[in-house]
Amino acid sequence: MKKLENKVAVVTGASKGIGAAIAKYFAAAGAKVVVNYASSKAGADKVVKEITENGGTAIAVQADVSKEADVTRLFEETVAAFGSLDILVNNAVSQGYAPIEMISVEAFHQSFNVNVLGPILTIQAALKLFGANGGNIINISSGASKYPLPNASLYSSTKAALDAFTIALSKELGTKNVRINSILPGATDTEGARSAGVTVGSEYEKMFIANTPLGRRGQPEDIAKAAVFLASDDAAWITGEQISVSGGMYGF
Repeated sequence: MKKLENKVAVVTGASKGIGAAIAKYFAAAGAKVVVNYASSKAGADKVVKEITENGGTAIAVQADVSKEADVTRLFEETVAAFGSLDILVNNAVSQGYAPIEMISVEAFHQSFNVNVLGPILTIQAALKLFGANGGNIINISSGASKYPLPNASLYSSTKAALDAFTIALSKELGTKNVRINSILPGATDTEGARSAGVTVGSEYEKMFIANTPLGRRGQPEDIAKAAVFLASDDAAWITGEQISVSGGMYGF
């Protein structure tokens, strides 16, 4: 039997990068997957197509996780398609790198609305759907929550808040048999990282690799494999943890 056989999972921000990899690995492990996206329908449809062509089950659902009405609709469509919910992965992100002098009120609210309010809304919705056997929540945080970089004060603070939610909610939800953990990726090769300037051969990439004992950048699949483990019964005694998946990178 596959690790996630007969499970239903919602993965937010799953049209590309780490979210797309998690959706595909969950489906390969037997889960029925809701591929959430905010704006990239083409990307989400591509992920769904790849999953179904490999024998898996998935649908794409548009929703901005910072908007309560969108989140309500996301989970309504999940239940309409699959009848239940077992796993929630909060991966949708607003990165927003900028020096402190350039952080606007709008940028602040964008980052905190997506990265902090979004998980609050999705967790509230998921808790209404988890059955008698409980449920599983995985928050995709960042190594930047522990080791912030210059020009990443806003992004890092949202991820630190997400880690705090993880710890607090593990204590709130344990009696309901709901497990919640954070994954803290290190320097991972994603579209978002490239748009922030961490391209192949860049000085940023060289810096990250030099500070990573395993000597390479991470790939989305590295994070996805850890997510499958945390979502499975293999991790049944793990909750409230912040698990670094970083090739050993700790600070600079």
